[in-house]
Amino acid sequence: MDALTALNRERLRSISVSTLASCLLQKGFRNRVMGGVLPLNARAERVVGEAFTLRFIPSREDLDTMANYARPDFLHRRAIEECPEGHVLVIDSGGKAEAGSAGDIMIARLKARGVAGAVSDGGFRDTPDIRKLDFPVFHQAPAPRSTPVALSPVDLQQPIGCGGVAVYPGDIIVGDGDGIVVIPAQLANEIAEKAQAMTEYEGFAAEKVGEGRSIIGLYPASEGSLKEFEQWRVGRDS
Repeated sequence: MDALTALNRERLRSISVSTLASCLLQKGFRNRVMGGVLPLNARAERVVGEAFTLRFIPSREDLDTMANYARPDFLHRRAIEECPEGHVLVIDSGGKAEAGSAGDIMIARLKARGVAGAVSDGGFRDTPDIRKLDFPVFHQAPAPRSTPVALSPVDLQQPIGCGGVAVYPGDIIVGDGDGIVVIPAQLANEIAEKAQAMTEYEGFAAEKVGEGRSIIGLYPASEGSLKEFEQWRVGRDS
């Protein structure tokens, strides 16, 4: 499996989640956009990176104590310290926001280590302070209660479900103001290239609609519109 190229990584930074979802649908992938997972900080909403996964289950009172939480080998802390630079920490909280998937100190540590972003289908604590970090964070809703109240970390770097989407370690996570899309790692370069071409065509179509043209035959593209687009692109690049 080829790694995501530097060029395609940069392409993904400017391509919308909606366009990527359309390209994945064309490949037969219908469920790649997380449900209910939205940016916490609109000023830092774009994120691209490989998934590093953490899975929570409901807590158990005899195991999920503050004493265990403080241990250096506790999986929650390991996730913060082991998520590689450029990756996205993706947390399966079972869609529950009863307690925080992390708080501002842990998120600040991820940022300091060069991690690309954090995603949870639960919620994060200390959200006003997280917003000040100017760091891409996506979640369901603020969750101010401490993690051991409701959640117990049980797995690192295993397949998880997040926002109703299967996420495998190394899958490419892309986020913007619409939310998060998960691209299977083996398709990432192909999808980035297809989505770049689709984005360019949509720019052409938007320009023509702005000039008063009907969308019939323009969007979706007819054969004639595609030929016109190629001429438009050549003229723009010359």
